[in-house]
Amino acid sequence: MNDVRKMGRVTIPTDTDAVSETLDLLKRWGADAIRDCDGTEFPQELKDTGAKIYATYYTTRKDNAWAKANPDETQQCYIMTPFYTAEGGALTIPLMTGISRELMKVNDHDDIARWWEVIDRTTGEPVPTSDWCYDTAAESVVIDAPAAYHEYTVSFLAYLIWDPVHMYNSVINDWKDVEHQIPFDVRQPKTHAYTMRRLREYLESHPYVNVVRFTTFFHLFTLVFDELRREKYVDWYGYSASVCPYILEQFEKEVGYKFRPEFIIDQGYYNNQYRVPSKEYKDFQAFQRREVAGLMKEMTDIVHEYGKEAMMFLGDHWIGCEPFMPEFQKSGVDAIVGSVGNGSTLRLISDIPGVKYTEGRFLPYFFPDTFHEGGDPVREAKENWVTARRAILRKPIDRIGYGGYLKLACEFPKFLDYVESVCNEFRELYENIKGTTPYCVKTVAVLNSWGQQRAWGCHMVHHALYQKQNYSYAGVIEALSGAPFDVKFVSFDDIKADPNVLDGIDVLINVGDGDTAHTGGKVWEDPEISSAVKGFVHRGGGLIGVGEPGGHQYQGRYLQLSAPLGVEKETGFTLNYDKYNWDEHRDHFILTDCPDHDVDFGEGKKSIFALEGTEILIQRDKEVQMAAHEYGKGRGVYISGLPYSFVNNRVLYRAILWAAHDEADLHKWFSTNYNVEVHAYVKNGKYCVVNNTYEPQDTTVYTGDGSSFDLHMDANEIKWYNL
Repeated sequence: MNDVRKMGRVTIPTDTDAVSETLDLLKRWGADAIRDCDGTEFPQELKDTGAKIYATYYTTRKDNAWAKANPDETQQCYIMTPFYTAEGGALTIPLMTGISRELMKVNDHDDIARWWEVIDRTTGEPVPTSDWCYDTAAESVVIDAPAAYHEYTVSFLAYLIWDPVHMYNSVINDWKDVEHQIPFDVRQPKTHAYTMRRLREYLESHPYVNVVRFTTFFHLFTLVFDELRREKYVDWYGYSASVCPYILEQFEKEVGYKFRPEFIIDQGYYNNQYRVPSKEYKDFQAFQRREVAGLMKEMTDIVHEYGKEAMMFLGDHWIGCEPFMPEFQKSGVDAIVGSVGNGSTLRLISDIPGVKYTEGRFLPYFFPDTFHEGGDPVREAKENWVTARRAILRKPIDRIGYGGYLKLACEFPKFLDYVESVCNEFRELYENIKGTTPYCVKTVAVLNSWGQQRAWGCHMVHHALYQKQNYSYAGVIEALSGAPFDVKFVSFDDIKADPNVLDGIDVLINVGDGDTAHTGGKVWEDPEISSAVKGFVHRGGGLIGVGEPGGHQYQGRYLQLSAPLGVEKETGFTLNYDKYNWDEHRDHFILTDCPDHDVDFGEGKKSIFALEGTEILIQRDKEVQMAAHEYGKGRGVYISGLPYSFVNNRVLYRAILWAAHDEADLHKWFSTNYNVEVHAYVKNGKYCVVNNTYEPQDTTVYTGDGSSFDLHMDANEIKWYNL
């Protein structure tokens, strides 16, 4: 074990000015791989260290000579203007208001009558092309005779003349006088052929490289900056920058119907992950995944031909490469690496099927925003590691690593010491748990519009960032990432295709705001879906609804899961009905471990009331925050919101057991202190107890046979035991 703990499974960054530091940390951290980063170069002196060498490879940038010589094959995206109101007479709509001209340039080269769309947003109808024209000099669309006081928008194609990730890195790191890297479109014929030649030339000139780290492949997620270089719009799942007439014509041939810009623009929401996806948008995503996977396979085959591995960074230009979808399995990618912000992002990487190994890039990145005088990178590193460790203990990644400028990190000796301890701890836990599935109490499925496609990414902006409106929901996913459950992700389409998809699931979870993709919206008007879910519960299944589960006004209900959950939302339509069920039952099994039997509901929800026969656990000012309900042979639990915390993690754990009629299994691989968790690896004959806090903790630990022992743990400590 000592040798295992000292060497391997760690990747570190390097640069030409950090050769000696790299050699030192290879030994101290036990690293066995070295990588370059955006803005750094690989030093040739490190070619023969014996460490595996990762080379960052950009398929769509870092070749401005080609990009400038072929401007017609620059990458493009769809953009919608702000809303403009007609007041009488002609209406002029400037296209580039609020958009960085460093980032984008209007594409008026292609047929604007076909690929642009002017929409009367008051009626929702497109304006005939004969009723508007384009003023090239003013970069504006002019509508000669708009309807008075109607609002209008223009959806248009724009060239991306600065790669948005390169722009982001330049702004964040305050790079001066840097040449703007222009992203070229590998999907188009000239650039496609050139890209394959370029990759071969790269491989031949870099024989020392072992792993080609594609960053990433072809299409960037949606990232838009304004005139002040501020981030204006970001959607890590966005497909709006994966378009051009060449691609869209192929799409039309495949699906057999005419493309509309509105399929992408979506009223200006750009089909972000909260929008219930339309058939056309899902068709477009599926088309892109198939086309991208085929092109990826061409490149990975070339990499393999040269005896090297192909690694994909789960980020940057990853659109069309969604790794939980079946198309990705045909891409030939050997490994995945991604940034780890918390447990959810860890599982977003470690659960990916079909690759040889997965790697997590831990925080903080060695960038000046953290590594500066007065900065505290140790604090950020501790929070990152301890948070992600819960998820690693459920499904480990195979490797860990760091990125950025190594010289910056070396100015913080305590940070180097802490990372050394993390590397050793990671290797130890990996050796203890590899090759086995940890003990799972129950099988839990998260139900939403995306299902497996968005596994572990629900309610996430990117890299574990959240907004005020969604952290209460993201907390549920974060809790599940390190909990002893077999977690699945099921879509409404899955249920429609096969109602038996719910067989074998103990508890179904629907979490989010009403009329969003996460809760379903209009999909609940489909009787096959609503009956399948209610039937699942009525026959004995468990249901947990968080926020506005099934929220959609239809047939006298707002919460379409009202019947199994036993609660409803007052939208004003039922104010005339008196409500009498307000008694609390804070002695319920679900609340037993909560201090003062209280829960942090985060943003929570207003105006939720309980139906007769429902047991209210917590209500505030006659607004239900938590309730439990018997429905046929099954059970439903309503929770208004559940930000991630150790207390709330325990609440969700107990809620799942109660909903599954399995309170009797509570004291199996269990800690009485909610700050401490127990994970069992029966096949490997091991289990561990982990303190998730920065303070010492005392607890009673229950093993699989119900026997127990008392335990004192140091801050952050993990203890391993043989069965």
